[in-house]
Amino acid sequence: MKKVFIDGSAGTTGLRIFERLSERSDLEIITLSDEKRKDPIARKEMLNAADVAFLCLPDDAARESVSLVENLSTVVIDASTAHRTLPDWAYGFPELSKQHEEKILNSKRIAVPGCHASGFIALVYPLIEAGLIDETALLTCHSITGYSGGGKKMIADYENAERNPLLGAPRQYGLSQQHKHLKEMQAITGLGTAPMFSPIVADFYSGMTVTVPLFKEQLKNGDVVSIKEIYKAKYTGEIVKYEESIDESGFLSGLALSHKDSMRVTVQGNEDRILLIAAYDNLGKGASGAAIECMNLALGFARTKGLVL
Repeated sequence: MKKVFIDGSAGTTGLRIFERLSERSDLEIITLSDEKRKDPIARKEMLNAADVAFLCLPDDAARESVSLVENLSTVVIDASTAHRTLPDWAYGFPELSKQHEEKILNSKRIAVPGCHASGFIALVYPLIEAGLIDETALLTCHSITGYSGGGKKMIADYENAERNPLLGAPRQYGLSQQHKHLKEMQAITGLGTAPMFSPIVADFYSGMTVTVPLFKEQLKNGDVVSIKEIYKAKYTGEIVKYEESIDESGFLSGLALSHKDSMRVTVQGNEDRILLIAAYDNLGKGASGAAIECMNLALGFARTKGLVL
């Protein structure tokens, strides 16, 4: 039986991972008491005793945890932003290419994609790979997410009975264009310039839609039909899948895949103004679900085992 340690199990990502894995009989979750979970000696012991260690921590704490791992057999799966663009870490989105999947299968260091970045990269990477979009393209992206992506403080703010009434309406943020996912969005797709990015947090717990708008003139070759064919060929699995339509009577809710670990990709708009859209859960394929999928691959399990699809 494989041993799993979740470093940072009290956070939203760690709690969802624990929830999914606690139902499995093929894994043993090893834990620390509340008094010892910040003790570096106790954490080091657990990290090195585990077959898989999930890091659900702020960036600096994640780097510290990695430095404590001396067991060459321990697979480290980091959900922070600390290692996502480092070449010696596998990027945890196996559906992007056979090369991404192979690196995950053969790596002891796997970085889980960011929630917003997951949708943007799923939409843009295949089009650059196929030559429909040039790496010099100037792209824009907007993303609507549930408030759980903001962590414990934001969850508490939204669920407070005496909360600020402004929280009842969607709120745009990242206004300085310095969002922490931009580096990843640019690096993994190969874009020369990071996209103009407008994330929006709304009054629901979890769920996400990411949209990348394109004018026909931004395509080097091909058209909207070509884009659909690329997605159809690439995204055929149970976790990430292309669908002709995912809306309800012309509306697409951020709750469409809430509490699921899957992602749906679609193309809307028309021949001249094209909308590339990914729908998923910011805590599912955008965080915990992606981490568990990577663990499954690294340990030789079926990739969908333990996931809610």
